[in-house]
Amino acid sequence: MYVNGPGKEQHAYDAIVIGSGISGGWAAKELTEKGLRTLVLERGRDVKHVADYPTAMSNPWDFQHRNRMPLAFDEQNPIATKCYALDEGTQHFFVKDKEHPYVQEKPFDWIKGYQVGGKSLIWARQTQRWSKYDFDANNRDGSAIDWPIRYDDLAPWYSHVERFAGISGNKDGLDTLPDGEFLKPWELNCVEKEVQKTVASLYKDRYVIIGRCAHLTEPQQIHYDQGRAQCQARHLCYRGCPFGGYFSSNSSTLPWAAKTGKLTLRPFSVVESIIYDDAKQKATGVRVVDTNTKKVTEYFARIIFVNAAALNTNLVLLNSKSGRFPNGLGNDNGLLGRYIAFHNYRGSLTATYDGFPDGYYYGRRPTTAFMPNFRNVHRQETDFLRGYMVAFSAARGRGVTGEATFGAEFKEDQTKPGPWHTYMMMQGETVPRFENHVRLSPDLKDQWGIPQLVTSVGYTDNDEKMLADFLEQGRYMLEKSGHTQISAHDDKRNPGLDIHEMGGVRMGRDPKTSLLNAHSQLHAVKNVFVTDGAAMTSTGTQNPSITFMALTARAADFAIAELKRKNL
Repeated sequence: MYVNGPGKEQHAYDAIVIGSGISGGWAAKELTEKGLRTLVLERGRDVKHVADYPTAMSNPWDFQHRNRMPLAFDEQNPIATKCYALDEGTQHFFVKDKEHPYVQEKPFDWIKGYQVGGKSLIWARQTQRWSKYDFDANNRDGSAIDWPIRYDDLAPWYSHVERFAGISGNKDGLDTLPDGEFLKPWELNCVEKEVQKTVASLYKDRYVIIGRCAHLTEPQQIHYDQGRAQCQARHLCYRGCPFGGYFSSNSSTLPWAAKTGKLTLRPFSVVESIIYDDAKQKATGVRVVDTNTKKVTEYFARIIFVNAAALNTNLVLLNSKSGRFPNGLGNDNGLLGRYIAFHNYRGSLTATYDGFPDGYYYGRRPTTAFMPNFRNVHRQETDFLRGYMVAFSAARGRGVTGEATFGAEFKEDQTKPGPWHTYMMMQGETVPRFENHVRLSPDLKDQWGIPQLVTSVGYTDNDEKMLADFLEQGRYMLEKSGHTQISAHDDKRNPGLDIHEMGGVRMGRDPKTSLLNAHSQLHAVKNVFVTDGAAMTSTGTQNPSITFMALTARAADFAIAELKRKNL
């Protein structure tokens, strides 16, 4: 635990940050760099970079069950075990189902990571900027409400966080997916290039590019200064990277904040509520429950950043009740917890490719090929709103024939690469709806005495139509590029398993229809800022984390300026 400064004794700070994940780490970095004594509260345990990655260098045979979870674990954790990244080597970074219960009014798989660094240790690391079309989408098609900012407002902050985090990517010159401050890109393999060539010949508005990801392919001095090194293409990222090859709060922003001497980091600290002073008409601090002792402590600060991850941020604000805000902090319009949205991952396709028998690739590339959204970008052209990104990758397994199952013949078979297989998936935008919401249970509480969260989030007919369109378009593009044995899949997964939940505390221009203004402040409580997924007015089709980072850096800069002007 990093502990600096006199704030530890007096429980008073310049700033409090709730959560130490991707956005919370950025809040800590930006606020401490500019001189604010900052307390970061994390409900989970401490995780120190490198020292607390126990399986990072483990071999498959080092695990009791060869890196698969035993049946008993799956039976006890029907929600957590659905996550693709959970296995014997990573299970210590995931919250087990019984450790933080919630009520599913509709099926919702809430994947949680409670530790210093949060889910920045186990995220998929894909980082695409939003475009001008994404910020204008609500306004263009008349659904939900308009964003109070545009791409140009966030562009310099995208650059700011990209340079520090280290983002690999190619400058593709697309207005639907703007270029950023990129390190050397990874490469498409021969089959993916074949798809790229085919798509380019068929369409003028569809582009296959290599994915942009938070991996150091060519570390710069700023990354060496953080103590990080080049990505080794191991793709064991979810165990924690001892090289610091990918961006996480643990390897990057939190140690950077600690070096300022302005950071106090307190793990095992569940924020029960934000304290609002009716007389001062501002938030004055937070009420914290120690996860082990259940002792309650109050901490105080001039500004508060809420970065607990989208659903927990909603929970904290809903539970922050006072005479002024009986229904939750800043909730004058009754919309707190409403308009929860997510990404639709239900559709996928698998196929084989009979060709390039001499082609192969090097290492375990930490990203895939992507196709930026091409549906309803410039105008409404389908019977559903918005669109989807497409991600796909081609790879070769082992074994030419697959007939031998043991013995010398089997061993010899496994020394040769098998045929090419391609996997394609959708990342679809869901339109925020009033009915999709979270709220507090009136009678059920967790082990810390805090009301359990009720999730009531579901798919719509719009999502079904989008799914059908992806499966049709994906099949056609694979066929035209020479693939065979194409199979389409709808896994009918519950909302939440995308781990991209957003909304509930959305930004907007009008306090009657939104909770936050253009600077990520609560309309009604100017010294409280929300910059994680809860703040999103819509979801776009991109992976959202780089946008959370940029929004956080931008809001921190504004908050510090307002403090200097004595407006907070």
